[in-house]
Amino acid sequence: MTPVETLILAAYFFVLIILAVYGWHRYYLVYLYMKYRDNVAKPGLQLDPLPVVTIQLPLYNEMYVADRLVDAVCRVEYPRDRLEIQVLDDSTDETRSIAEAAVRRYAAQGVDIKYFHRSHRVGYKAGALEAGLRAARGEFIAIFDADFIPTPDFLLRLMPHFADSKVGMVQARWGHINQDYSLLTKIQSILLDGHFVLEHGGRNRSGRFFNFNGTAGVWRRLAIDEAGGWQHDTLTEDLDLSYRAQLRGWRFIFVPDLIAPAEVPVEMNAFKSQQHRWAKGSIQTCRKLLPRILRAKLPLGVKVEAFFHLTANFNYPLMCVLSVLMFPSMVIRYNMGWYEMLLIDIPLFFAATFSFCNFYTVCQREIHTDWPTRIKFVPFLMSVGIGLSINNTRAVVEALLNKQTEFTRTPKYRIEGDSDEWVGKKYRQSVAVQPLIELALGLYFTATVFYALANGIYGTLPFLVLFQVGFLYTGVLSIVQQYADDSVVAGLQPDRQGS
Repeated sequence: MTPVETLILAAYFFVLIILAVYGWHRYYLVYLYMKYRDNVAKPGLQLDPLPVVTIQLPLYNEMYVADRLVDAVCRVEYPRDRLEIQVLDDSTDETRSIAEAAVRRYAAQGVDIKYFHRSHRVGYKAGALEAGLRAARGEFIAIFDADFIPTPDFLLRLMPHFADSKVGMVQARWGHINQDYSLLTKIQSILLDGHFVLEHGGRNRSGRFFNFNGTAGVWRRLAIDEAGGWQHDTLTEDLDLSYRAQLRGWRFIFVPDLIAPAEVPVEMNAFKSQQHRWAKGSIQTCRKLLPRILRAKLPLGVKVEAFFHLTANFNYPLMCVLSVLMFPSMVIRYNMGWYEMLLIDIPLFFAATFSFCNFYTVCQREIHTDWPTRIKFVPFLMSVGIGLSINNTRAVVEALLNKQTEFTRTPKYRIEGDSDEWVGKKYRQSVAVQPLIELALGLYFTATVFYALANGIYGTLPFLVLFQVGFLYTGVLSIVQQYADDSVVAGLQPDRQGS
């Protein structure tokens, strides 16, 4: 082999081994979940007297869902003299008048609800929460993003967990009111279920750290203050505050059987924007807090899990490198008669991919009786995860280079049922060069698939197709949804009458 060929193969296997390690970590999360499945936090007695709770509703240009959010929160069952609602609105469009009208409507009915508007976005969501906290009278703070519809019993079911004075935050599980709207929403619902059920469940029950998800949770105000308050030097202020609070000794509780319904993005570019923000923010938090976590007097298991949690998004740059190297590494070995060496990467791919399938299959089995019909989407979920590599690699690189970008909100269109449409509404995300790169990689893997077929290298085909489908799907859908005429995009939507 030439030095270049040696370097290609060495880099290829190095990346594949690291990805396999993170794949095996998914098995470990499932193991933690199963081992400690009976270690579920039990609520204490209902607090007496009930403490004052402030519900904060951070908004920024949410004209389609602002009124629905206020309606739902004002139906929450809790003594009126013990409940305060803050609408924290940084909007610059019609949302202002919609939210103000909703606040006036419920204030006239005796609800303690106040409207706050900032003429700037300093600190973005964290800045709005911080400003609201200064005016809040609650001992506990509940937070809901604009696309959520909390159930009336939300507070009454979560507050008993605070009978333990060491509990600083209680998180509910997200639901998905539009999960059956399209293939993309089905994929996202499975992805989020895995995060909440197995990641949160396994970590919380085994005594590891887990994070508040920015919404559908309740904080003890003292925990926020002791941890240093809301800070806006990362795009994931919720993850940042969560680790700082737990480092201060506060306990967190995850309540999987309380579901807070919400929308998932129906548009690929909105989904990418959300994933970009989460990936970038997690790496920013990693840079900020991981050294402190590793130096802290914590059990080894807590430190190891925090490391895997906060570094997980480094997988995306590795996935991009792997994508580029797969074809040349296959050609090098085949041309040199080293076909049997192709069998080396099969176990590594198996560790990375089968762990993924096992993870989400176990999750769906835990929460859905019709799980066999749902797991058919898991391979496609894997493909979309691969297709996000370019998007999230950009996020990781920006975080490492300390490139500051604004907090880009995820558009919500009030998509609740099959008959609802997002086409023609405001807030559609713009795209640039990135989808073209994804499309190019999709075509690159199409050529790789043909090469494998032509040379009888059939063992690699399942993995090659995952990459091919993932990049083509994310690239093509981004371009179509952004640039196609509204009538064309509408034609791509499923037949609502027949679904």
